[in-house]
Amino acid sequence: MNDSSWGAPPHAGPSAGYWGPSDQGPVQGAAPAGPAYDAPQAQHTRPMPIVPDVPAYGGDQDDDRGAARLSGPLFRDETPQARTYPAAPQNPEPMHDAPQPAPRPQKKSAGRDLGAAIGVGVGLGAVIVASLFVVKAVFVGVVAVAVVVGLWELTKRLEERKAIKAPLVPLALGGAAMVVAGYVRGAEGAWVAMALTALAVLVWRMTEPPEGYLKDVTAGVFAAFYVPFLATFVAMMLTADDGAWRVLTFLLLTVVSDTGAYAVGWRFGKHKLAPRISPGKTREGLLGAVSFAMVAGALCMQFLIDDGTWWQGLLLGLAVAASATLGDLGESMIKRDLGIKDMGTLLPGHGGIMDRLDSLLPTAPVVWLLLVLFVGSG
Repeated sequence: MNDSSWGAPPHAGPSAGYWGPSDQGPVQGAAPAGPAYDAPQAQHTRPMPIVPDVPAYGGDQDDDRGAARLSGPLFRDETPQARTYPAAPQNPEPMHDAPQPAPRPQKKSAGRDLGAAIGVGVGLGAVIVASLFVVKAVFVGVVAVAVVVGLWELTKRLEERKAIKAPLVPLALGGAAMVVAGYVRGAEGAWVAMALTALAVLVWRMTEPPEGYLKDVTAGVFAAFYVPFLATFVAMMLTADDGAWRVLTFLLLTVVSDTGAYAVGWRFGKHKLAPRISPGKTREGLLGAVSFAMVAGALCMQFLIDDGTWWQGLLLGLAVAASATLGDLGESMIKRDLGIKDMGTLLPGHGGIMDRLDSLLPTAPVVWLLLVLFVGSG
């Protein structure tokens, strides 16, 4: 920094000569010029005087010992900083004496769109009942379509989640043929169609590379048994003289069992039935399923089935509640292994077709067998 920026102004007092002569010559009252202060020998630069960071009287506060103290950027290199104070805590702890609001009790939720579920259920029921009592062959067609869609959902989820490619074409064709064979030829026709479907799955898979052959055909045979073969017992029920009423009894008892389990479990359920498989099911719900199904079974056997009695209906309802619950847990096990909640999204409020067939499929052979034992096959 040169001297000109720190030079005293012409009107400075007696101490101005300390910095050397001015351009106008000696100033009156100034110290005489000498060799040390002659202009030719004057130093051109001098060190900047040190300005203390701390005022002589200490602190930043004003003092009454003299004139107002200069401060700020005029005498400091740095920009003046605003004084900071500790910020107040954003989330102060509540006072211990202040009353805390009580948490709101949470309402139980059904977990699905109940309105959509009821609407879809009523629509499906209307289609089934209309086809069941108008033309039996139409009802067989409805069962065959449900089987094909269920097979498509199951094989699709297996491929997506486990990379298992169960052949859909032979399963769909063989499954539909199985249902028709059960209606036309009874149990013998159903078993023959099942065997031919399994053979078709083995042969169809041979057209692809051998990697994964065993798991693919195993899944295919399982799917053929699980969906279409169990569904053939519904078609076989229909062949009796009162076949439509037998099928209606089978459907009513399964639906009533599921409804009783849901209603009682949702309202009173506290003890888990199988938490590792289906956390939503409770022992109270199982008791509700058994109670509802036994009452409905007694009424159906007494008023809908030829030669049926109420005590047979109690046994039938108990068996239906057990098989429907096991069927529901079985598919829940499959879905847990696949890591999915529903098999599909075709039915709003229900999931997929397989999510509605899970209780019906294992219950069909149970009802068919007990009805044959109680009132015969005719």
